[in-house]
Amino acid sequence: MFDTSSDTTSPHSLAAYGWDDGWAETFAPYAAPGLVPGRVIRVDRGQCDLVTPNGLARADTELVTPRDPMRIVCTGDWAAVDAEGDPAYVRTLLPRRTALVRSTSSKRSDGQVLAANADHAVIAVSLAAELDLGRVERFTALAWESGAQPVVVLTKADLVPDPDTLAHLVSDTGTAAPGVRVLPVSSATGEGLAELGALLASGTSVLLGQSGTGKSTLANALVGEAVQDVRAIRDSDGKGRHTTTTRDLLPLPSGGVLIDTPGLRGVGLWDAGGGVAQAFAEIEELAGRCRFPDCAHRAEPGCAVLAAIEDGSLPGRRLESYRKLLRENERLAARTDARLRAELRRDWKQRQALGRHMVERKRGPRRER
Repeated sequence: MFDTSSDTTSPHSLAAYGWDDGWAETFAPYAAPGLVPGRVIRVDRGQCDLVTPNGLARADTELVTPRDPMRIVCTGDWAAVDAEGDPAYVRTLLPRRTALVRSTSSKRSDGQVLAANADHAVIAVSLAAELDLGRVERFTALAWESGAQPVVVLTKADLVPDPDTLAHLVSDTGTAAPGVRVLPVSSATGEGLAELGALLASGTSVLLGQSGTGKSTLANALVGEAVQDVRAIRDSDGKGRHTTTTRDLLPLPSGGVLIDTPGLRGVGLWDAGGGVAQAFAEIEELAGRCRFPDCAHRAEPGCAVLAAIEDGSLPGRRLESYRKLLRENERLAARTDARLRAELRRDWKQRQALGRHMVERKRGPRRER
């Protein structure tokens, strides 16, 4: 059902949420009577909130609930919405341009879409705790694989008052995320907020990070008002509790929209071979210079990767992290392939059983002699 009582949404306001000529062209085949485009700003228990040309809508998602968890309605999705229903219904999802996906902890090795159609993936890393470069690399690989441009934000920069120390932390983070913008930011002092706001002023950004990294505080600072709940972190370990429990799409005053996500305790890769390669682009480039095309970079002669480690141009930690993420991704791919094979076998057996059933119906009941 649509609610326009307290909403200033106009027929042209979808542009503020990322609507453009490309989305209009994609929606055209679904422009049947009664259907309007809408962007999902929140998902909650089989329903979602959307912004549409007619105002804010609360719609059921049961008509598009698939077996494939990768096609479940997600914050950031664009959809064709049945505007005449009461309640409204999401009829179909428009094809996603990007999707931020992590693996679930289930034995099925499914992927979970955290956010859809994001242009920037803002990775929040707190300077209140020891810098975990391995986690930066993991989040960066996840972001590259999604198709979004990663940005690393070092939050709580006011806790590092020494400029030389802060510059060193920024440099270390940049080494772990080559080709990625690294910005120190403080929501308390405002440091870096204008620069980050300008970077996110167009398109859609998704905010990622562990609990306690200051994501909700950063979201409030960027939006300009307290839209997300904030709680203090624990003094014992610097960790926080989940204050954001849903993925909310928030319009930014300088333009663009921001998807805030709950704190992520675990970030498993899901079919992220390309993202790992991009996150470790310098190793991939060095590997192309190795004497042997199948070089494992362990003890082979003429290995350009090992030579770079020996001369100090490549940190050994980078190679170990690269190997770890590759192994994880390969294990998941093997489990996923096994699951797909099992599902194909099950579907094949079901079709066989159905075929036998139809043949028996066609023949009719057998007569006793």
